Amino acid sequence: MTSTSPNETPEAPASAGAAGTFQVDLRGLVDLLSHHLYSSPRVYVRELLQNAVDAVTARQAHEPGARISIRLSTSAGRVTIEDSGIGLTAAETHSFLATIGRSSKRGDRELAERGLESARQEFLGQFGIGLLACFVVARQIRVITRSARDPHAAPVEWLATDDGSYTVRELPHEARPEPGTTVILESRPGAGEWTTPAKVEQLARDYGSLLPYDITFDDGEGGEPRPITDRPAVWDRPHPTPAARRVALAGHCAQLFGFTPLDSIDLDLPVAGVRGVAYVLPEPTSPAHRAGHRVHLKGMLLTDQADNLLPDWAFFVRAVIDTDTLRPTASRENLYDDETLAAVREALGARVRGWLAELAASEPERLAAFLGVHHLGVKSLARHDAELLGLMLPWLPFETSDGSMSLEEFAAAHTEIHFTRTVEEFRQIAPIAAAHGLGVINAGYTYDADLLALLPSVRPDLKVAELDAGAVTERLDPVPSSAELALAAFLSTTRTRLEPQGCDVVLRAFQPVSVPALYLDDRQARQERDRTAALESADSLWTGILGALRGSAPRARLVLNHNNPLIRRIASLPDETLTGTAVESLYGQALLMSQRPLRPADSTLLNRAFLGLLEWATHPVEAQEGPK
Repeated sequence: MTSTSPNETPEAPASAGAAGTFQVDLRGLVDLLSHHLYSSPRVYVRELLQNAVDAVTARQAHEPGARISIRLSTSAGRVTIEDSGIGLTAAETHSFLATIGRSSKRGDRELAERGLESARQEFLGQFGIGLLACFVVARQIRVITRSARDPHAAPVEWLATDDGSYTVRELPHEARPEPGTTVILESRPGAGEWTTPAKVEQLARDYGSLLPYDITFDDGEGGEPRPITDRPAVWDRPHPTPAARRVALAGHCAQLFGFTPLDSIDLDLPVAGVRGVAYVLPEPTSPAHRAGHRVHLKGMLLTDQADNLLPDWAFFVRAVIDTDTLRPTASRENLYDDETLAAVREALGARVRGWLAELAASEPERLAAFLGVHHLGVKSLARHDAELLGLMLPWLPFETSDGSMSLEEFAAAHTEIHFTRTVEEFRQIAPIAAAHGLGVINAGYTYDADLLALLPSVRPDLKVAELDAGAVTERLDPVPSSAELALAAFLSTTRTRLEPQGCDVVLRAFQPVSVPALYLDDRQARQERDRTAALESADSLWTGILGALRGSAPRARLVLNHNNPLIRRIASLPDETLTGTAVESLYGQALLMSQRPLRPADSTLLNRAFLGLLEWATHPVEAQEGPK
């Protein structure tokens, strides 16, 4: 910014080696701030509060015991903030208010010269943009300031417009008898909504409720100024009982986030300068959803959308904290993701983990209520923490062949645990497994397969394995040798018809009787089918290599139920062609029931079997009608 007309241009350098000074287009800079650096014009209130708080912080360091006040007011399109802070001299207004970046490192040196290094650590502003952000909503900024460092210095007026020009002039002493600063913003056309009394008060409360100084707001209607700050923070206030504290925190959550929490978790990290609370959501939410947490930096709201504050697995809580150690981004609207934040994130995650452990040990009713809503979040956490998994075994629900129950309950009945990787496979096998004492868990849901893989490290006495076709077949009742011998021709026909599908056929007796055939598949069988498909499309070199790998890999199985009347009727059909068509239909029906994706060969078989049965069903009618 310059103190001359914005249309003037500097003289050209006298020679190629002459030094020059960058000229700043303020209109372009304001556009950059409003459309790229800041997410909304609302940040101008934060900048006003920030400057006032930094000023009174410096005043207290310079003059301990000085009367401190910050007052925000509105009237007729104007926003005014007045503080009793350190103030500025005429030279400082040129230096600090009109030079971008000056308030950072050079400000540190000047404070050091005055013995105010400790005060600098308490300042909120770190990037030197200062009042320029206010041009997002203002066409003119007027600053009236008087320095507390020089009692003989006259008050100074700094007047800037959004075309990039400013003036500085000294005022009579009576213009501002006491040290401090008054900033007056004249709103620009189109920005009126951001300078209404209701909006300014709401933004001031949002940003400044936890600031360390008393701040008041005057709406210009003649009433008493209303307090903006509300300290101490609700999590630091004394309460007569733990129950009363929970009620107070629940009310704070409802006011802040719009929901009544299931519970609250203290987030207290004194070493890291972090204090706050996490509220447990009352409704389930997706693990993919990254909740926005509310972060205050030295009392000033930094963001209510910090998605990197807690570990990803803690998606079931919304947190609000105040910190004096974490770094903001350049826009001061989010947290800078560095090593410090990573360490804080891990420590906050440990707080949430400790809360779960405490509930499991002493308050099982509250834990059960929590898991009824958020068991998915705990499963996500437990897959990385064997100790927590052991702690949660009596509580985490799983879908099993014996019904919904905890792993501990299921392990009491089954020392050998099988699991399926898909929900469809589980639902097909679950009734049969339950009838024959086979313990199967549905691991088709998020995180369940990971937890079952971790289970043996917690319970070494348990054997956990993915369900395979052989394990199921072994549990089903064998058919008497005489009966199987009598059906030898039928079984030979079925195996011949299903050989092209890479499927074996076995005869067993199992419950429920209503299921005529069961299609069993496992990972090894699927790998063998993939190898066969690759073999069919490979060149001669790969044909030899893949052929050598065939070995005796297991194949899928179609298990026919000898207890089912339909199987017995099909086995007694005299027509071998019709028998083959019926068997292909059974295979197709069992495959569809398993809800596995169909290969082209399977689709062709289903088509052929369906048309074959239609032809067989309509053939006798055509024969009776005779030629026409």
